[in-house]
Amino acid sequence: MDFGFSEEQEMLRDQVRKFLEDRCSLPQVRAIAASNEGYCRDLWGQLSKLGWLGLTLPEEFGGVGLSWVDLVVILEETGRTLFPSPLLSTTLAATAINEFGTPQQQQHWLPSLANGSCIGTLALLDETDFLSPKAIQMTAKASERGYLLSGEKRFVQDATVADVFIVAFRSGPANDDLGLAIISRHDKGVSVEETEGWDRTKRTGVLKLDTVQIAADAILSETLLGAQAIEVLIDRGALAVSAETIGVCEGILNLTSQYALDRKQFGSPIGRYQGVKHPLAEIYVDIECTKSLVYYAAWALDGEPNEAPAAIAKAKAYASQSVCDAGVSGVQLHGAIGYTDEYDMQLFIKRSKWSRATYGDEDFHYDRVAKFGGL
Repeated sequence: MDFGFSEEQEMLRDQVRKFLEDRCSLPQVRAIAASNEGYCRDLWGQLSKLGWLGLTLPEEFGGVGLSWVDLVVILEETGRTLFPSPLLSTTLAATAINEFGTPQQQQHWLPSLANGSCIGTLALLDETDFLSPKAIQMTAKASERGYLLSGEKRFVQDATVADVFIVAFRSGPANDDLGLAIISRHDKGVSVEETEGWDRTKRTGVLKLDTVQIAADAILSETLLGAQAIEVLIDRGALAVSAETIGVCEGILNLTSQYALDRKQFGSPIGRYQGVKHPLAEIYVDIECTKSLVYYAAWALDGEPNEAPAAIAKAKAYASQSVCDAGVSGVQLHGAIGYTDEYDMQLFIKRSKWSRATYGDEDFHYDRVAKFGGL
């Protein structure tokens, strides 16, 4: 059995890498991160033309119709360059509508998400960042036209630039009482507030809802989907972040390896010393292990769906720990300058902290692995 990437996937990787190297080098990443919006509209339009935004969506809705394995190829490269864009958020919002929406909802929203004219994101968490359907406390009140929603959704990725939010809510205390609503930024009672974060290439915000009217046709599948739908979206988010994490670790390894060759001490490059070589080798080993776990998890979504949740939990757990270790090692091997704004290493350690926590850190996912194993 061939577990390697196909020729087409390798061509896709080459295309993505060349585009990002040409159009979004680290100086350009810094400039975009310092902007008010946190992403470049021109580059966003080009992502649409390249087909990245609708990569996993059906062709009938303007997508490319490829798999999550293909998406992993793109996310690795965006992680490697710390590419600031709402690509991940929009992909997850489109995934929610594609998997759980009605044909009418899919036809209405997916083409605009695929062509970049609409930016989407998930709004799952309330006051607590505990990733569980039980932690969703925003309760909808029944009305003549559907539901009324009030409250706040926190830790919303790319909230300040999003046009549409997929909002998790409940109508009662049971697991089956959970639903997902499509809320437009322009709906009455909707407002967004940006929150300060350590990584300006990954913006987050608070979505505030003040008695927002949710009609029946704005609820995904027009029925309450239950806890399983929430868990599916958490898994998709964890897999997407894990894929980006591979690239982040590779970026750290490349940057620090080059520094170890350029920096001389006692007349020799510091890369010749075991105290430098060994940590770099450990980062490389962690990257290869993470790749194996992430690639299998992405394949399992279509190949072995029953195994996918456990595979994703293993991948995110290992990726979270690996990227954190790589970030710390990268800073240490750069010395004190690793923390300074002048050097790019500080950009990578900030992303490593974001990657570790987003959609669950290693503790959260190792607990899941244990439960899947019957412990």
